[in-house]
Amino acid sequence: MPREYLPIESCSIWSKLNNVELISTTISRLDAARGSGVLATEEVFMANTVLMRIPQDLVLSLERVWIYAKSDKALREVLEAVGDYAKTARGAALIFLLIQTTPSPVNTSSIMGALSPWTQYVQYLPADIPLPIFWKDSEREALQGTTLYPAVVAKLKSLEREFNHLKSSISSIDWCQQWLNTSVSFDDWKQVDAIYRSRALDVPGTGHAMVPCIDMANHAAGDGTIALYDTDSNGNAVLLLREGKTLRANDEITITYGDEKGACEMLFSYGFIEPGMTNARELFLDLEIEDNDPLKLAKKSMFDPVPGFKIFLRDGRVRWEGSYVWLMCINEEDGLEFRLMQKNDGGKELSLDWNGTTVSDLIDLEGYLRQSPAWDLFHLRAIVVLQSRVEHQLMYLEKTESSDSEEIRRLRELEETLLFQAYEEFEEQVIPALLSAITC
Repeated sequence: MPREYLPIESCSIWSKLNNVELISTTISRLDAARGSGVLATEEVFMANTVLMRIPQDLVLSLERVWIYAKSDKALREVLEAVGDYAKTARGAALIFLLIQTTPSPVNTSSIMGALSPWTQYVQYLPADIPLPIFWKDSEREALQGTTLYPAVVAKLKSLEREFNHLKSSISSIDWCQQWLNTSVSFDDWKQVDAIYRSRALDVPGTGHAMVPCIDMANHAAGDGTIALYDTDSNGNAVLLLREGKTLRANDEITITYGDEKGACEMLFSYGFIEPGMTNARELFLDLEIEDNDPLKLAKKSMFDPVPGFKIFLRDGRVRWEGSYVWLMCINEEDGLEFRLMQKNDGGKELSLDWNGTTVSDLIDLEGYLRQSPAWDLFHLRAIVVLQSRVEHQLMYLEKTESSDSEEIRRLRELEETLLFQAYEEFEEQVIPALLSAITC
């Protein structure tokens, strides 16, 4: 259900009422493409100058949501009903935002949604967030061939599971029945996920949280980043002028959403791709074990939710990481074994052993394989798996149709560039790895 909105220009009034310090800054409407942003109101030259200070009790973290719940009976009832999900930063924040952004049904306004500074602040947040989860089916289908397509499909399924869990968990609460029937829809759940995903920051000393006003700053990577966010000695969130940067009145103040984030993740979480990107930076490729592998089910059970590997660029060269690749390359005859172990609570879990040694963390598996006399053989198998999967993705990308959407075309081009580089570098590694395997 549509929520009410306030003009962004009045956010300065909200800031004063809630003790937010906008120091040499203001929040203003920019243009249609960029929406709102943070602008300087005067010259600032000194590095680490505080540009904003947001009180600790306004930072929407896991801890803060539960503090709000102490004085908000409705919020507390929902949080407690959904169980462990509400004990995560994202889960607690989404439930809080859902209550804040959806209207109270008739005869329940006195029950739900105790007022907080966020009650008004959410009315400054944009109505339209151009994330792929909101695209039409035809637009999402145009992503076929990119790594974003399976990510969006999986995300929608995950959101639907979460929303169904929420509904079933709170259906026995009287006021929630009317709220669910008249005020809340799956689109509302997608909306609060998009709000959180596109605005949450990794705040030092706090973790993932939403920080009002700082979250109005737009993204710029590399040298384009003007300011950094941090936590001061009193636990307040602060926005600081970056070393080597200066500001004049009306200059836009930008932060980075993550310089290492790839094109797929930027479009997935923020709805855009940086203008200066020349390749996808990183991408994730899923893997499927062949049906003739006798340990296929056991191997798959070791990974949740999706087995695969990530390729990325470091210092101009392609790197990769993914323990599942190593698991695909070994079997019983090599020294791999799975055992069913009993836990302290009486339950059972699958244990992975390598030559009689229990591997408690799959991240350590490569280290065990490197110590084996057959390491060169395992390494060759891994390179073959990687190159084969990259080749398959390139073929899939090439045979699917392009799109009229500029962002989708860019994504396809950027991913193709990185995939070609990865394929060529893996090709260079195959022959040396083969020669080493033959002589091992």
